[in-house]
Amino acid sequence: MGNTSGHRNKPRSGSLAYTPRKRAKSSISRNTTFTESDKVKLLGFPGYKAGMTHVLKQDDRPHAITKGKEIFVPVTVIETPPIVICAIRGYANTSDGEKVVTEHWAPNLSKDLGRLLCVQKKVHDFAAFESSMSEGKIDDIKVIIYTQPRLIKLKKKPDLMECGVGGKSLEEKIKFCKELMGKEVRVQDVFEGGNMVDASGITKGKGFQGPVKRWGITIQNRKVNDARRHVGCIGPWNPSRTMWTVAMAGQLGYQQRTEFNKRILRVHALDEVNVTPDGGFLHYGVLHSDYVLVRGSIPGPTKRLVKLRDAIRPPRHMPVGKPQLTFISTSSGQGD
Repeated sequence: MGNTSGHRNKPRSGSLAYTPRKRAKSSISRNTTFTESDKVKLLGFPGYKAGMTHVLKQDDRPHAITKGKEIFVPVTVIETPPIVICAIRGYANTSDGEKVVTEHWAPNLSKDLGRLLCVQKKVHDFAAFESSMSEGKIDDIKVIIYTQPRLIKLKKKPDLMECGVGGKSLEEKIKFCKELMGKEVRVQDVFEGGNMVDASGITKGKGFQGPVKRWGITIQNRKVNDARRHVGCIGPWNPSRTMWTVAMAGQLGYQQRTEFNKRILRVHALDEVNVTPDGGFLHYGVLHSDYVLVRGSIPGPTKRLVKLRDAIRPPRHMPVGKPQLTFISTSSGQGD
């Protein structure tokens, strides 16, 4: 016999991968995983999303049908003012995961950091941190960094976050961090053109939305007695309860998302090539510091913080070398 229930076996609408879709606790995304690197450097760098434009470049993808030809590519412009390494934090591997053992803060930090937290006045000796390492209490280290949005005239309060450090041995990492404690680090010291990165951010918040926009369910026909932009049935007789998988209204957007394997097309200082469009970026303005061009779109609205880190699962067939850009659009986004 055929299907007599009238059910057409329609696949469910909307992915449950990120359920529950609640608002993020902070506008700064949280990254706890970093790739391993033999090169001694920071494994990530934050920036502020300025807007989008487009470029023309030579297609250097090894298996593309347009290889060697000039192609049109949309790019996101991320302004990356220098960051400051303000602390080093030691971790120990336990049965419950990584646990903080000790940390050491740099002296003479910026007064703007006091807008975010109480900066300690007493500076402890770094020898205490090294003694914990010599005793075998520390298995890995990470650094605490903060941004300088005042340099790009965005805001006064900096953003504080944690970042991984690459290196072959723990001694190399600690030596690297000790030399840079309290000093500025530019994006050119971390990334270069052609690198594959993961971009993390908090998406645009869209507030309380119905199930059609939130989950993509079908709008019912005009003959229904109740509202048309609702689910037809919220559950069966058995089990006699509403399942969590039923599409319901609720919060949409303002959630942490990570875009994997985004290619950096250019890392430049502002005085080398200025990509600010005529009249400035919409809802952002003009660039005042270093910037990064990333292929494709990035989560979040303009002015929101975006974290870039080395790709943790890079693609198998990666283009080699820096991409060759032949044109960068600086046309105004405000229209004629």
